[in-house]
Amino acid sequence: MTLPNSEKSSAQASPTALPPIAQVPALWTFVGLVAGLVGGLTVAFFAPEGLPLITTWVQPIGEMWLRGLQATIVPLVAALLFTGVTQAVAMASAGAMARRSLGMFLGFLAFSAGISLLVTPALLTLLPVPAEAGAALRTSLVAAPTGPVPGVAEFLRSIVPTNVIDAAANDRMLPLILFMSVFALAVGRLARPQREVMTTFFAALASAMLVVIGWVLALAPLGVFALSMAVAATSGIAAIGALAHYVIIVVLTGSVVLIAGYVFAVVIARQPLGAFARAMLPVQTIALSTQSSLASLPAMLGACRKLGVRETTSEFVMPLAVALFRATSPAMNLAVAIYVAHLYGVTLTPMLMFSAWVVAILVSLSSVSLPGSISFVASVGPIAIAMNAPLAPLALLVAVEVLPDLMRTLGNVTLDVAVTSAVDRRSRRSPEATI
Repeated sequence: MTLPNSEKSSAQASPTALPPIAQVPALWTFVGLVAGLVGGLTVAFFAPEGLPLITTWVQPIGEMWLRGLQATIVPLVAALLFTGVTQAVAMASAGAMARRSLGMFLGFLAFSAGISLLVTPALLTLLPVPAEAGAALRTSLVAAPTGPVPGVAEFLRSIVPTNVIDAAANDRMLPLILFMSVFALAVGRLARPQREVMTTFFAALASAMLVVIGWVLALAPLGVFALSMAVAATSGIAAIGALAHYVIIVVLTGSVVLIAGYVFAVVIARQPLGAFARAMLPVQTIALSTQSSLASLPAMLGACRKLGVRETTSEFVMPLAVALFRATSPAMNLAVAIYVAHLYGVTLTPMLMFSAWVVAILVSLSSVSLPGSISFVASVGPIAIAMNAPLAPLALLVAVEVLPDLMRTLGNVTLDVAVTSAVDRRSRRSPEATI
């Protein structure tokens, strides 16, 4: 679950504040999915003669909505990545404790992404996609043809683009994201007036793109209804099995990150397992009921007090963790992309996996201030593109994101407390590490 910056709670203070139109309840999208599946199954079993009508009139509506969703990915990610990198740089310059916190954030994000590269393929081997369900989705959601898998030399050359505009136009996400990261670092070295101009420009670009994607997502119930109806009408009950299987794989991947959070608390933060588990119970209860790390912030601060974390540390690190650190995002976003690639038979070479790993880490920092539905598109889309996987299935998978999002929030709050405790322990050992 992605969250607003708690240090900038007002909409005016956040460069990526969302307009009201973007706050579309995920429940309505889920309702659109269920209604579309029911309608499609009705046609498939009781009125098969109506299938041409659906493929002629209903399916194009869903595909137009999908195209609108895809059109926002590159400019949105570029703008948000710039603001995310500048926020991280500003945090790193805030003092030793801030740098230590950022280092732990980045270290665990890299670990989280690595978990998915190992765990998700293993889960798909142990729990393979039902053949009928996989064929149903591939037939119903026709993906655009993917390009050839690059060799090692071609991959290395492609990391540095000769033309960043061409890279953006051709959806080459890794060189685009690396260029924007370096560009944001370079802007940070400019004189203050010039730096403020560039920061304001990209903040405005991000806000404008969020308005556009807000409009697109406002139509999500209709678009998902049309797509799911077409899928169910052509594939029958198998479509439901494919969605259920997807949810299980992604949630299991997130569960590994959650377990890693307890290990991190014991090994790195040196917290007793029983004490940490007891302190986390109230936090996790609130997290599950609200699906919001921000709403769980008071409970997380209370858990830190129970664990003996100094208030000077928790009151500084915890807001930063809520704003910048989404521990489950790299793992679960990668799990989605790997699932789609596996579903469509994409060969995941080491170069593609490395590319997706880098993109997953960097994009995780760029999804500040986004609700779950927008975060899903902005975070998973670039990873799927970097992995040479199709984007078409994401339009349906976003409708069931309300279920994996529970695990995302549960893992995020657990790691927020664990990392805050670890920073406090390291700060005690290094008295010079002041804010």
